[in-house]
Amino acid sequence: MGLTFARQPIRVLGVDPGLTRCGMGVVDGAPGRAPALVRTGVIRTPSDEDLGSRLLAIETEIERWLEACRPDAVAVERVFSQVNVKTVMGTAQVGAVAILSATRRGIPVGLHTPTEVKAAVTGNGRADKDQVTTMVTRLLRMTDPPRPADAADALALAICHLWRAGTASKLAQAASFARR
Repeated sequence: MGLTFARQPIRVLGVDPGLTRCGMGVVDGAPGRAPALVRTGVIRTPSDEDLGSRLLAIETEIERWLEACRPDAVAVERVFSQVNVKTVMGTAQVGAVAILSATRRGIPVGLHTPTEVKAAVTGNGRADKDQVTTMVTRLLRMTDPPRPADAADALALAICHLWRAGTASKLAQAASFARR
């Protein structure tokens, strides 16, 4: 008897954190199946507002997305070193808001580096934003590319998580089968 793996679709909310533009993207998918677009967009906050108000506005919108889309998992871009400390701090703070919102609801969270996401979606960890947007558009069979790039990045995060979660699930099932 050969191994069989569950093909139940899961729903993933991808979050590309940013204080001015926080990309959001929801996809459904399963290992071996093409992902399907559910919803995409961007949460925007004015740069002249204080930090607390901006984070609260982002949290409120993330909560709305979680309620409306009911994802099985949330994928957030892992913060990496950048030259601009102010930018990396805002990104980290918004990422933490997304992680907290998901965890509060008992939704598992995965963190993926930009290189992991680019490699998963394009096959090249050094792909540029246009290449990522092009592949996301093709993979999700969209007639128009998601704009701005933050929305495309959020969808790429969700796709990466779907595919990596599927691989992790297969490995866990294979290990379990091997122990029998």
